[in-house]
Amino acid sequence: MLDIKAIRHDPQRIAKALSKRSVLFDVAQFEALDARRKDADVRAQGLLAERKAASKKIGELVASGRSVDDAKAEVEQVLAKISAELEAATEEASGVQSQLDELLLGTPNLPDDKVPHGASEADNAEVLRWGTPTQFSFAPKDHVDLGEALGQMDMEAAGQIAGSRFSVLRGDLARLHRALIQFMLDCHTIEHGYTELYVPYIVNEASLTGTGQLPKFAEDLFKLEGDQGFYLAPTAEVPVTNIARGRIYEPADLAEEGIRYVAHTPCFRSEAGSYGRDTRGLIRQHQFEKVELVHIVRPEHSEAALETLTGHAEAILQALELPYRKVMLCGGDLGFSAAMTYDLEVWLPGQEAYREISSCSNFGDFQARRLQARWRNPSTGKPELVHTLNGSGLAVGRTLVAIMENGQNADGGITLPEVLRPYLKGQSTIEGS
Repeated sequence: MLDIKAIRHDPQRIAKALSKRSVLFDVAQFEALDARRKDADVRAQGLLAERKAASKKIGELVASGRSVDDAKAEVEQVLAKISAELEAATEEASGVQSQLDELLLGTPNLPDDKVPHGASEADNAEVLRWGTPTQFSFAPKDHVDLGEALGQMDMEAAGQIAGSRFSVLRGDLARLHRALIQFMLDCHTIEHGYTELYVPYIVNEASLTGTGQLPKFAEDLFKLEGDQGFYLAPTAEVPVTNIARGRIYEPADLAEEGIRYVAHTPCFRSEAGSYGRDTRGLIRQHQFEKVELVHIVRPEHSEAALETLTGHAEAILQALELPYRKVMLCGGDLGFSAAMTYDLEVWLPGQEAYREISSCSNFGDFQARRLQARWRNPSTGKPELVHTLNGSGLAVGRTLVAIMENGQNADGGITLPEVLRPYLKGQSTIEGS
């Protein structure tokens, strides 16, 4: 959520910054609502003062010669009128505040100054490329053809069990999927110093609002039946980041590196609005696995933390010897809560294209303001908002796809990256059929 004080101070600056996202911020609507709220608050405060003064008049009326009963009756009549007006003013202030909250909850984060202008992913800025795509001596297949020919990927069975956009893996592919998770967790905990977490896969409305999925993206979520307001987590970002909700960290908690968490979870998304896109295979599923990285840092450290976090995700791709490119998202392609994002896109021979495998974002204090996640600044002794960041390290299913397609052999088998072989009891290939 944006800082309402910053909007009040310079609404035109906010509107100009959001225009980089092709988002129209209605300054006139904001100022009208804010003025109405302020007016209702002022009236309510005035009426409270009147009520307090009126309550003291009973003694004054009795001292002037009125009977106690007459004095009480007169004052109670005045108090009743004031109470009715106060209730109306309070209800108006509350109603207008709700409209302001709705406006702010639906307003995305301001893009960082370094974010390039642009309307879509076509305008994203490439930062680097790593690795060289393999030149095959045969026509490479995509992962679905490879997996089905191996008899280890069964989309038909998954459709019978749950419907479209689900998968069943078996045998070596299922083991490879599990090995990838363990490898990623080991890299991030042992080599990069993350604290591993096990978190709930079900989250509440407050948690989703805190990280920015609600209210804007309700249709992308799987909501559980019942009146408890529970949802299946769309990403580990939600439960992990919410560990900071309502907390005040001490300076020692947030050293230069801050707090680094890693968690493996399944993720559940309805993929509303994506019909017709990536319906084949594992690229865009309703249920998938991710290893997620979350940083909680002091504001002055968040810019460096984004580079570090992204580097940790890149280290996984490099260890797996998967060619990829790194792009900075333009304003029009930036996620709702992000101030700046790097996408890592892995090369997929079956599509002859680079496809996203990780998004690494700095949210600044946008999520922290919703979460009231703070730290005590030793310079002032006062609580201030932390900065939050997160990124995939990596999306497991898409990494499996990349290994299958980049490691495929002419006979339909798959050569496995060396770093994974210890997790597979030394197995170096998945034999072709």
